[in-house]
Amino acid sequence: MARNPTIADVAERAGVSKGAVSFAFNGRPGVASATKERILAAAAELGYAPSYSARSLSNRRADAIGLVLARPPELLRADPFFPPFIAGLESVLAPTGRSLVLRFVSAVDEMAAYTELSRSNRIDGAIVADLRVGDQRPALLAELRVPFVSLNRPDTAGLGPAVCLDDRPGVRDAVNRLIALGHTRIGHIAGPAEFLHANSRQAEWAGTLAAAGLPPGPLVETDFTAGSGAAATERLLALADRPTALLYANDLMAIAGMSVAQRKGLRVPEDLSVIGFDDTEISGYLHPALASVRTDAYGWGAAAGGRLTEHIDNQDATDLELPAAQFVPRGSIGRPGGS
Repeated sequence: MARNPTIADVAERAGVSKGAVSFAFNGRPGVASATKERILAAAAELGYAPSYSARSLSNRRADAIGLVLARPPELLRADPFFPPFIAGLESVLAPTGRSLVLRFVSAVDEMAAYTELSRSNRIDGAIVADLRVGDQRPALLAELRVPFVSLNRPDTAGLGPAVCLDDRPGVRDAVNRLIALGHTRIGHIAGPAEFLHANSRQAEWAGTLAAAGLPPGPLVETDFTAGSGAAATERLLALADRPTALLYANDLMAIAGMSVAQRKGLRVPEDLSVIGFDDTEISGYLHPALASVRTDAYGWGAAAGGRLTEHIDNQDATDLELPAAQFVPRGSIGRPGGS
């Protein structure tokens, strides 16, 4: 039986030392570009793949990054943001041999999960998502000396780099489009107020209405699920002075809300205009197609993975600003009353 090629075989084929091969595969400085290309070509010819477990031991690294989500794992089945975000993250991590350690916990166990992952040397870095008001996770990770990247900046002291995507322009353009169409009673079905991004979108919705001389429409906070979006829609459509347009915190709730409205005999958009958030792929294939605010979760994941990798490897990284969210108008919005 033919044996698997070794690092010594690659070194011999490329005419270099075993140390140079190790440096080339570990991405460490000290190997010229032409030499590295020769080493990689020799490895490809021989069918050699480095042992990441051995590399991890030699470098005292886990070759893994952590993502801890304080939510039930079953919610990920229909979540419009995290599946594409994780796919983008993996698109960057996989080629480097790093793995993603995904942990679902309750909110009360979240800090303990980061501590356990760090002290058991299971992760080299972490992604901090769903930033909260007064979030303590950045300070904990800094204390644990775990490199991390946050999705947007925390409202506490900046202790690590952030990958930022400003969703306010998308929300502002969405509300202004509804106002231009003649809507004066525009409701918002929001996410939990503990999240900074939910607060930001809610503030932009209210501020845009105020700038146009309109009072805020009705507001309902939810947990981002389809069920909570449907229940919130039922509640608002039962009002005596019901809204003629609704802005949702994600597409999942907006789709559930459209179903509720149609079941009640309301036409979308003639009787109710609907706007989602995240611009998931299915949005453009609904009838009517769902207007939404596009954030590019996949690109955000890839950017976060790249910036965290840089932070781990170089012990330094700066904030990264991504293109702001954009409003995507589609058939689910129109003039109130269909005029």
